[in-house]
Amino acid sequence: MFALGAGARLVGRTHWCDYPGEAEAVPDLGNGIDPNLEAVVQAQPDLVLLYKSGNNAVAAERFRNLGIPVLELTTDRIEDLSRVTKLLGRALEMPARADSLIAAVERDLATATRSRPAKAPSVFILAWDRPPMTLGRGSFLSEIVERAGGRNLFEDIAAPSVPVSIETVASRNPDYVLTHSYEEPGIARLEEWQVVPAVRDRRFLRVHGSEFNRPSPRIADAIRQLAARIDSARR
Repeated sequence: MFALGAGARLVGRTHWCDYPGEAEAVPDLGNGIDPNLEAVVQAQPDLVLLYKSGNNAVAAERFRNLGIPVLELTTDRIEDLSRVTKLLGRALEMPARADSLIAAVERDLATATRSRPAKAPSVFILAWDRPPMTLGRGSFLSEIVERAGGRNLFEDIAAPSVPVSIETVASRNPDYVLTHSYEEPGIARLEEWQVVPAVRDRRFLRVHGSEFNRPSPRIADAIRQLAARIDSARR
């Protein structure tokens, strides 16, 4: 919405809508999954943008029953961004701006994306550690890894996320472990994880920021940041 120049039209946001800085001035109405219906209704929106999820199905129906239009948006992959931007452009009656934004993002993506080398470093994406969870090729972050010149250790799994065993991670022997944190991940101090050489040797790629959490006009920035971390780790 802000990238389209429509930030002033927002009457509410979720806890996780943290960019750009101007977003902080928009009232925080709660979670984006299973939202606070009362808070949203009190904001008197003309339109609700809702993440398409089974957990949001009841909320979508309630809003519509109250006469509030809802757009349920799937935003899981890089390719979703252009489609959603076009949809918002039509809904907000600003299709030219939407087309311009899409073109700019695609140009930026083209310059940021690397050709994957024949021996791309393998990256274990640590989504959660108790129990261990990783991301398959159906995830946005997996796409970031690929475009940054790496190879998702579990690219053979189509699902966006999946539980894995430490033994399986060790058998695949990743070059690096990708974590979304400022600090060294807790698994570095756990004895059971020391069977994974990348953990034992502290070969962590630490990234942070919401640009790594969801497709947005900042995709190219996320790719460049991760590529720089891979380059630094390989030196």
